[in-house]
Amino acid sequence: MEKTFAFIGAGNMGGAIVEAVCRAVDPKAVAVYDMDIEKVKALAEKTGCTAASDVLKAVAGARYVFLCVKPKIEKLAVAEIAPALKGDKVIVSIAAGTTIESIRAMLSENGVSLPVVRLMPNTPVAVGKGLILMAKAPDVSDADISALREALAPGGMVEPVDESLIDAATPVFSCSPAYVYMFIEALADGGVMAGLPRDKAQLFAAQAVLGSASMVLETGKHPGELKDAVCSPGGSTIVGVEALEKAGFRGAVASAVYEAYVKTASLGT
Repeated sequence: MEKTFAFIGAGNMGGAIVEAVCRAVDPKAVAVYDMDIEKVKALAEKTGCTAASDVLKAVAGARYVFLCVKPKIEKLAVAEIAPALKGDKVIVSIAAGTTIESIRAMLSENGVSLPVVRLMPNTPVAVGKGLILMAKAPDVSDADISALREALAPGGMVEPVDESLIDAATPVFSCSPAYVYMFIEALADGGVMAGLPRDKAQLFAAQAVLGSASMVLETGKHPGELKDAVCSPGGSTIVGVEALEKAGFRGAVASAVYEAYVKTASLGT
């Protein structure tokens, strides 16, 4: 069977992955189905993928079937597409908190047994700067993993991990873009308070965050060491650091990550 792709669900995260895959393969090999047909049409116009009006036909013609729906409706989605899950296919799920074992149980309830891959992506995949964690069932072949990694590569880093790490990692990299956007917005607000035009403040804040992340990745240094290098004795940076510490900045971020982890772990079925 050709390496074709069907996506069930075209929300923010599913759409981001569709965009990435369409940069790696012929978009005509990618079919997308969603109850919101206007959303699918817009994605098709943007990427060149096929807007599927019949979910069973889309699934039947695909080698890789991506379940990009919310955890609470994944079981219903599996039941709906089960009649088309015949032949040589691989199921790929991005539902937060839903384990490979749970997905296989859903399939089994519908008389289906197929290899399952679990992904956990973040939204920067849409601009090629994302991270996608990948865990697989034992019966997934190396060839299929290679094909999926190649298809997903335009989205950013694709990192194989043990499934036991995914729930703990999710708030660190998948939820955290929301926190980072809040931080960028707050930096820009501070710049506006100091007299910068809003557009400049936002640009400077975003570039600073991008550069700082690159420093961590490219130097391999501990973030604390890099922070210390910016804090000159008696300088303005250390005064700002003190203000953040007084406000409980690091504790608030760590608590946000942990609370998001607890919620993620509760989403599974």
